[in-house]
Amino acid sequence: MSHPDHSHRPSSEAVDPDVDLHVPAQRAGVAGRRTWPVLAVISAGGMAGSLARYGATLLWPAAPGAFPWTVLWVNVVGCALIGVLMVLVGRGGRPAHPLVRPFLGVGVLGGFTTFSAYSLDFYKLLEREEAGTAFAYAAGTVVGALCAVWLGASATRTVVARTVAK
Repeated sequence: MSHPDHSHRPSSEAVDPDVDLHVPAQRAGVAGRRTWPVLAVISAGGMAGSLARYGATLLWPAAPGAFPWTVLWVNVVGCALIGVLMVLVGRGGRPAHPLVRPFLGVGVLGGFTTFSAYSLDFYKLLEREEAGTAFAYAAGTVVGALCAVWLGASATRTVVARTVAK
């Protein structure tokens, strides 16, 4: 069985692993009625995730001139949850509702994790002439976030495998 070659897909097209734009029925739905419910759940989820992040910064504020631990941990925890979600949504068996991943993954967790606050914190550290701390923060966030996705996904796969085996 041959698989479609996706290497010639124009770079301007959005890539969604749930949609194969080479299948006419799926391609037609992308620009049609399915767009508005997806945008609505992403917007609602983004609002919820952003409010949760804002709440975290209110609960655990960084003192002026202090290391931005809250934003680092928000990004790491959010990435771990993305790893959990991707395993749960992508596992075999009964498929998740098509709006679950846009709502939770893109919306809630996309709004919760924050590249803008991370970048601003990096800039502020540089502005205070703390280049070493700034670059440690930048690298630590990236490494921590990537490890968190892997750990979240791995732990979830293990729990799901044990649950299914019982």
